[in-house]
Amino acid sequence: MLSLELIREKPDLVKAGIAAKNEGPEIVDEILESDRQRRALVQQADSLKHHRNEVSDQIAALKRSGQDAATPIEEMKEVGAQISSLDEQIKAIEGQLHDLLLSVPNLPHPSVPLGASDKENTVVFTWREKPAFPFVPKPHWEIGESLGIIDSAAGAKISGSRFYVLKGLGARLERALISWMIDVHVQQEGYTEIFPPFLVNRESMTGTGQLPKFADDLYHTDTDDLFLDPTAEVPVTNLLRDEVIPEESLPVKYVAYTACFRKEAGAAGRDTRGIVRVHQFNKVEMVKFVRPESSYDELDSLLENAEGILKKLDLPYHRSRMCTGDLGFTAAMKYDPEVWMPGQNKYVEISSCSNFEDFQARRANIRYRTRDGKLAYVHTLNGSGLAVGRTMAAILENYQQADGTVRVPEVLIPYMGTDIIR
Repeated sequence: MLSLELIREKPDLVKAGIAAKNEGPEIVDEILESDRQRRALVQQADSLKHHRNEVSDQIAALKRSGQDAATPIEEMKEVGAQISSLDEQIKAIEGQLHDLLLSVPNLPHPSVPLGASDKENTVVFTWREKPAFPFVPKPHWEIGESLGIIDSAAGAKISGSRFYVLKGLGARLERALISWMIDVHVQQEGYTEIFPPFLVNRESMTGTGQLPKFADDLYHTDTDDLFLDPTAEVPVTNLLRDEVIPEESLPVKYVAYTACFRKEAGAAGRDTRGIVRVHQFNKVEMVKFVRPESSYDELDSLLENAEGILKKLDLPYHRSRMCTGDLGFTAAMKYDPEVWMPGQNKYVEISSCSNFEDFQARRANIRYRTRDGKLAYVHTLNGSGLAVGRTMAAILENYQQADGTVRVPEVLIPYMGTDIIR
């Protein structure tokens, strides 16, 4: 959430930032008008309350002197009714103002390049050459089906399209990746492991920015108003909702595995085959709470942590820098590590690493107390480390062999108990 003070003081800057994200800047004028109305009502109510206080003193003086106070008492009854009406109007318009503020996207960092869509993202770093195969590499869904480790038909029978079942060494590979990724982030990078609920309340979804903007993309339980988490970012960030963190405790670094649930999978007909774009998938997510002055250094570190997983797996990848039009609703800056998929002849997003600055912290009321006793909002960051299903797909495609088997990356062999998937 942007601060109302920023919108009041720099409306043109806010409008430009919103427009750069392909959102409607006219919401700024709606906010300013609601704020003007609220302040006018507050002024009226305060004036009447001041008048009531003065007359109340007069009434007390009249009673002490034995004089009749009936007329001013009747007058104050009318004033009291006016104040109650104004208070109700103020409450209503404050609710409207709050809803408007929740609908405003975060502003891009000034260094983020302008662009209308993902077509204007730029590759800023590439690691390893694309592998050369002495045969035509297959996509992961063909490999998985031939090995009997990915069963999309069974997933469709059980749940519908965009679901799948992992079997045998496929299920073991998924489990191995989750355990290994968590171990790397905890043991080598100093994250604290969290295992949160997969169902979260409306306040949690609002705090991280999924609501109200993306309500139609979320799975929701009508009976108790809970949502299936679209990413571990939601429950993990909300661990510290309404909390005050001592400055000396920053940065706070959490990592969590959760299943993730998204209705939007397969939008616009993209990635209609395989396990890359589905309604349910597993992901290991890193979340950071940091001092504002260090948040962009922490973003660099987060990228290193996410990309370190790809390097340890020896998977070729590049890093894309998102332009303003592809930042999403909540991010001020975002990078996407994208892994090479030789069976599809393209790079595929496997992580997103974002700095939200104080946008989520304001929505979720996450603050820290400075050493001199002042309260300030933290900056929050998150990044996938990594999307597990996409990592499996990348391993199947990059480690496939001519005989149809798949080599197991060296770092996973202790977790898999085998060096070949056959």
